[in-house]
Amino acid sequence: MVSRCCRCPPRLRPKHVSSQTANDGSRGQEVSDEGGDAGHRQRLRARLLAGGGAAFHDYELLEYLLGLAIPRRDTKPLAKRLLAEFGSLPVLLAATPAELARIEGLGEGAIAAIKFVEAASLRSLRTAALDRPVLSGWQALTDYLHAAMAHRVTEEFRVIFLNNRSVMIRDEAMGEGTINQAPVYPREIVKRALELGASGMVLVHNHPSGDPQPSRDDIVMTKAVIEAGRHLGLSVHDHVIIGVGGHVSMRAQGLI
Repeated sequence: MVSRCCRCPPRLRPKHVSSQTANDGSRGQEVSDEGGDAGHRQRLRARLLAGGGAAFHDYELLEYLLGLAIPRRDTKPLAKRLLAEFGSLPVLLAATPAELARIEGLGEGAIAAIKFVEAASLRSLRTAALDRPVLSGWQALTDYLHAAMAHRVTEEFRVIFLNNRSVMIRDEAMGEGTINQAPVYPREIVKRALELGASGMVLVHNHPSGDPQPSRDDIVMTKAVIEAGRHLGLSVHDHVIIGVGGHVSMRAQGLI
């Protein structure tokens, strides 16, 4: 049986400008050399080391990061343009390398720097959710899931597999689809749970539309997974739907 997550109206990415790659690995001519770059970056570094990043604007954090990858160019205009293109820092960090590569001024080094920051952030959030029962660490778990999934432009279905103490033992993507649906195979989910020796699961998927309210398809699919695992002693603790503005627990809504 193949179930599908809901069909949602798409949430569009900003349009990007294609360009040719410059010799130094950056793209385009919009970012130019300026003699005061070194001193400006030293001042940014001193502010960061003295007081942390809380007092920085998003564009300043991004400007400094880009400066590490593009050391001989003024990266402030590029940082501001990236934020204008994508709308926010979290959306920018969640962009795929292919999406970033279409932005004028970005080369492979700068793209890798952006994705390294995203990877480090997700690793930190995921670590905070490990090694404790999901009920006592629910906020940490949903923080991680929101950071990992809220800004995706396609639906992804993931399963948090739990041991008999309700502690996460594995977080796996089990289906990826289009802007409004992702295929879900209940038998494959149950099979994977048995392979891992899991006792329970938390189902998770995102709505690229931004609205986390469950659809009829979401409810039907969830019940199919519950039924597939019931006779084998596998429990579904919850199905969490992630949107840009927050998340919805189907158990909290009384739907499972």
